Amino acid sequence: MKSIVVFCGSSEGVNPVYATKGYEVGVAFSKQDIQLVYGGAKIGVMGKVAQGVLDNGGKVIGVIPIFLRKKEVVHEGLTELIVTQNMHERKLKMHGLSDGIVMLPGGFGTLEEFFEMLTWSQLGLHQYPIGILNTNGFYDSLLKMMHDMVKEGFVKKEYINTIFVDDDIDSLLGKMENYIPLPTPKWINKEQL
Repeated sequence: MKSIVVFCGSSEGVNPVYATKGYEVGVAFSKQDIQLVYGGAKIGVMGKVAQGVLDNGGKVIGVIPIFLRKKEVVHEGLTELIVTQNMHERKLKMHGLSDGIVMLPGGFGTLEEFFEMLTWSQLGLHQYPIGILNTNGFYDSLLKMMHDMVKEGFVKKEYINTIFVDDDIDSLLGKMENYIPLPTPKWINKEQL
């Protein structure tokens, strides 16, 4: 993996561990020469991840829709900043620039972005490894719900098994590096989205 898109919060949360872990993710990316692709903001956990990469000589591409750039939340010190017209174009661009997906703690936007990429994987639009950094057990309830979806027949077990979960970024990246994609037929192509 040379370039990973990270989805995470635009706030830091109430527990300082989330911001600390975000910065550590950035440090780990730079040490492993992984380019960060993310939402382009200077705030929240996402800002910490970007700063961790930049402080250690790594590359960061921010992708931000024009309406958020106007709100002055953009990180001005990035390797590259791409401004899109809307959120959908943003996700397509982030997808095209990456070869792996990692979710850190965040809110509704984080979940929406992550689950869209997960759905694209299920539909055969990509075969990227997908990871969840489960800092402080943040995603325990979500993971239980996902397993309940399998138990109740709404999601196939093999799709859940393609999601790597860990609370340590180096361990998570190691699992993702050894990912073998499922043989998935392409149901639709990106032009149909």
